[in-house]
Amino acid sequence: MIGKKQKFYSLKNILSKKATYNIIFGERSNGKTYSVLEYGLKDFIENGRQLAIVRRWLDDFRGKRGQTLFDGIVGNDVINKLTKGEYNGVYYYSQKWFLCRWENGERVTADEPFAYAFALTSTEHDKSTSYPKIGTILFDEFLTRQSYLPDEFILFMNTISTIVRQKNNVKIFMLGNTVNKYCPYFAEMGLSHIKNMEIGTIDVYRYGDSDLTVAVEYCKNNKEGKASDIYFAFDNPKLQMITGGAWEIDIYPHLPMKYKPKNVKLTYFIDFDNEILQCEIIKIDNKNIFTFIHPKTTPIKDDKKDLVYSTDFFPQSNYSRNIKRPVNDIQKIIYSFYLSDKVFYSSNEVGEIVRNYLKWCSKN
Repeated sequence: MIGKKQKFYSLKNILSKKATYNIIFGERSNGKTYSVLEYGLKDFIENGRQLAIVRRWLDDFRGKRGQTLFDGIVGNDVINKLTKGEYNGVYYYSQKWFLCRWENGERVTADEPFAYAFALTSTEHDKSTSYPKIGTILFDEFLTRQSYLPDEFILFMNTISTIVRQKNNVKIFMLGNTVNKYCPYFAEMGLSHIKNMEIGTIDVYRYGDSDLTVAVEYCKNNKEGKASDIYFAFDNPKLQMITGGAWEIDIYPHLPMKYKPKNVKLTYFIDFDNEILQCEIIKIDNKNIFTFIHPKTTPIKDDKKDLVYSTDFFPQSNYSRNIKRPVNDIQKIIYSFYLSDKVFYSSNEVGEIVRNYLKWCSKN
């Protein structure tokens, strides 16, 4: 890596799609956030259009988290160059960022902010305020392996509504690392092909006769790698998300022993995020009892009798939404396997689907 200039992410390709929403995900620390911050800053200096920075929690902006957000921009002398020496720094105060300069050890701050902070958990408090100059919205780290907020997509839409009001020229960026491909935003926005995207590609979604377009980019990796990759060279597939932009997937327990059809005592199904999983309770020699889960590639044959767990609403008695809320003895037995860690998976991908379904169950 010595002597090589590292190439960082550029907005050039996705901006060429001229989409309203621009969703960008890929490896960590490749310059996604930096590029959008620079884009928004330049738009403010040249056109007076402000930047809105959205995060999930208000704590994401407290103290040094807010103050240091533009440190990379400042360190690269971007502000000094764009303002032709008028400003050279950034001052953060009360969820607003201001351009500033230092003269004889004293800070001189611009009169109006160039960026505002918005937390989804504080959406209700922002509804009465107007932001007529905002032209760019950045929702950073919208992908998470932790729990999403209840009705988070609606909270995000309410935040967008607060900012854009009657305007139709605001450009929205949603950035994330490849930490979880089972994200509620994908389903809510109808982004059906994300799980099958190749690195380096951009998909564009259109919605009927409306002018709405969403561009989704699975951004390319840095071909030379990053100097910091040396810290993550362990033989651990979980780290490929950090070093190579692969989706982060945990390692889950696989089938512990072979079984025969006669060993299957009960079959049920999990329908989650357009994925159907077949779940079998296996009993071998009266000693080994566990649940084994694998993909089901064909439709459920008897959807009027088979027990199906689905996040959708169905009136049939054989459908249930939340595996963590059993309503009869059979469902209690099924849930007991999850409580006692007696669940095995045909692949880590299947385990990841179930993990996300169980997280959904925990908050619904």
